[in-house]
Amino acid sequence: MSPTPEPRPDPAQETADPITARALARTPLQAFWHGMWQSLPFLIVIVPFSLLFGVVASEAGLDLAQIMGFSVLVLAGASQFTAVQLMSDNAPAIIVILSSLAVNLRMAMYSASLVPWLGDAPAKHKAWLSYVLVDQSYALSIQHYERHPRLSMTQRLAYFAGCAVLICVPWMIATAVGAIIGQSMPEGIALDFAMPITFLAMIAPMLRTVAHMAACFTSIVLALVLAGLPSGLGLLIASPLGMIAGAVVEARMAPKEA
Repeated sequence: MSPTPEPRPDPAQETADPITARALARTPLQAFWHGMWQSLPFLIVIVPFSLLFGVVASEAGLDLAQIMGFSVLVLAGASQFTAVQLMSDNAPAIIVILSSLAVNLRMAMYSASLVPWLGDAPAKHKAWLSYVLVDQSYALSIQHYERHPRLSMTQRLAYFAGCAVLICVPWMIATAVGAIIGQSMPEGIALDFAMPITFLAMIAPMLRTVAHMAACFTSIVLALVLAGLPSGLGLLIASPLGMIAGAVVEARMAPKEA
């Protein structure tokens, strides 16, 4: 689905909004701390989610270095779980790679929708932005940019960095803790609640158009229908088909909206 930035409001009306006025007045350091502050609620699910990955990966036979390699180099929770699960099922390497890539195809959509806001950033900033682009940093940043479209590039980058630091660093630390405690984690502690709650909290506010809804429900229905396929192939098929459905709906609705 092609990104369409929000219409820019009248500057006089925007400045009259006290919340927007404070956002525009923030220094880069203040924007960074504001991003960290707004990311705090996500720690409620990020910490147990990453602890769970450390435990699951440890039980799958990975050592600490391998587990941390996943969290530091891949830095993508859903695809990490997918890869470890498929490896535990002795799936072929190509299936592990393709399934993990399919899960992470959403990052391409995230990147496209951020182009109107961060596309003019210097290349050195785009490098770290692509590394720390995760679901939570995207969800917070895109809503912040759309709410305050007159932010400077420096303020946008600083806000994104604040979100990323509070999300990514605890993810890595908690993964290490989960890997170390591994087998000693009591079975009665249901850490797996964090995964569905995380995605529900992020996705629900973003379903604002018919195209978004079409992509969401197409992928859900297909994932359920194809759940019986081996080695996660159902997810591999459902993800791109959901995006295609959303793109088709958006293309057909564009002339009507115009």
